[in-house]
Amino acid sequence: QLQLVESGGGLMQPGGSLRLSCAASGSTLANYVIGWFRQAPGKEREGVACISESGGVTDYAHSVMGRFTVSRDNAKNTVYLQMSSLKPEDTAVYYCSAKRVGFASYDYWGQGTQVTVSS
Repeated sequence: QLQLVESGGGLMQPGGSLRLSCAASGSTLANYVIGWFRQAPGKEREGVACISESGGVTDYAHSVMGRFTVSRDNAKNTVYLQMSSLKPEDTAVYYCSAKRVGFASYDYWGQGTQVTVSS
């Protein structure tokens, strides 16, 4: 059973950078598409970025395009989300999630890591 654990969240001033990590265990991450999602208080969860199983294809929400970069190291069973030029509206709990190749839904979720952007 695939298990995901996020880390790297924290408090950052506007304009700063953070790198989130999503470490997998229990299965080989290379078999999964990985998505990063976030949920702010009182708002619905939204997709932020995703990366194909090989890392060759990425996609981003319009709100983070050009500021966030998703990458993966399958040898380390880890996916990253590099966040730069952070804005207060990026404040949310960030989750990574995995979807098996060929399947429609994200079935595996981490517990989330809090990112707060404030001066």
